[in-house]
Amino acid sequence: MKLGGIDEAGRGPVIGPLVIAAVVVDESGLQRLGELGIRDSKKLSPKRRDSLFNEIIKVLDDYVIIELWPDEIDGREGTMNELEVDSFIKALNSLKIKPDVLYIDAADVNEGRFGELIGKRLNFYPEIVAEHKADEKYLPVSAASIIAKVRRDRAIEKLREEYGEIGSGYPSDPRTRAFLEEYYRKHGDFPPIVRRSWKTLKKIENRVKSRQLTLDSYGKHNGFLSGDKKPRGK
Repeated sequence: MKLGGIDEAGRGPVIGPLVIAAVVVDESGLQRLGELGIRDSKKLSPKRRDSLFNEIIKVLDDYVIIELWPDEIDGREGTMNELEVDSFIKALNSLKIKPDVLYIDAADVNEGRFGELIGKRLNFYPEIVAEHKADEKYLPVSAASIIAKVRRDRAIEKLREEYGEIGSGYPSDPRTRAFLEEYYRKHGDFPPIVRRSWKTLKKIENRVKSRQLTLDSYGKHNGFLSGDKKPRGK
């Protein structure tokens, strides 16, 4: 029996891609996946995830990876859930080997609805198990989770080589916020690697502009003009 799993990495970040991985493994391969010690990618260090990547692929019968970059995310029609459903379906329908049972990490509050939405549009007819935290419960989803996360980690590392320290790309990361604020302050815009539809950017833009207005107001009040190092008339 062939077992499938699908998961994503990078749904929430303001920088970089959303990565989706779909995998197929023979039932006999589950023991090997268990021996590798795979589990939810968030519970593994980046180094450990990276070391597992090739080992997992050796066990799989098939896998597909899709990367959605900021321009695709910003240009979406509908919600992020709808984009994720469409992308899950695209990845699953691209598999050359189709699973008999498909485990899905549900991105909807209604697990059953999420599974039904996907099942209706597949080009094969598996038994579907869609659950929250499926990456913690089912090895095929754990494998997909690790593959997606490693692919995103590698994409972020390439961006770091080009742009310097950008942090993890998540809005909650102080390094990411500092990078975005400094970049906007210098260039008057954000780099093409960001998701412009994220509210985080508007908040940063407003903060930078507010600070600039405060500085300008202070400078005028104290006799400075743009470019001056000392107050005029002093």
